[in-house]
Amino acid sequence: MARNKHPEETVNLILDVAFRLFMEKGYEYTSIQDIIDGLGGLSKGAIYHHFKSKEDILIAVTDRMTNESNQLLREIRDQTDLNGQEKLKTIFKQSIQRPVQEDIFQVAPNFRKNPKLLVSLLEETVTEAAADYVLPIIRQGMEDGSIHAEYPEQLAELIMLTANVWLNPMIFDSTVEESIRKFMVFRQMALGFGLDIVDDEMLERLKELTAIYQKSK
Repeated sequence: MARNKHPEETVNLILDVAFRLFMEKGYEYTSIQDIIDGLGGLSKGAIYHHFKSKEDILIAVTDRMTNESNQLLREIRDQTDLNGQEKLKTIFKQSIQRPVQEDIFQVAPNFRKNPKLLVSLLEETVTEAAADYVLPIIRQGMEDGSIHAEYPEQLAELIMLTANVWLNPMIFDSTVEESIRKFMVFRQMALGFGLDIVDDEMLERLKELTAIYQKSK
């Protein structure tokens, strides 16, 4: 069999087709065979050469969708005209307002049936989002006086796990009303740490995203 001279193009094609199908049919109702049928002649072997499972494809699709977000987070982290607390609020506002969030919530994977995806989310939240973006901002806030934290590493992890996991309606199948209540508790928790980092505009956006998820199930 001839060596694939353009593996990156093949991977991008697989992800393009998979993303379209996930959006049209939903992740749960898209099979590997559906993806193969949309690849224009590529074989099942072409998929399994690059991805071990449908879960791996979904992770790669999600990673590609969030690459732009990570760049945005880096830019906010490295800004010089905001204090630490202002940066935290900007990160939350910009993250939830991104149009790509609608695509993610419309794909609506069932995390309870996909433990590998859930573990990936947990690891990314702690080892990347909390460690690379939130923790440096908290440390800056401690220096500029806008944030007071005795345990900055643990605070960074708590904030991000609460925001990315507990508040995520795709993990707990939250209704709009449940999402509202969770958001209010998250706001109270943040204020308890002296962090005024979420507002009513973010609440309205969470309600929109939860409604998109519930509709796409």
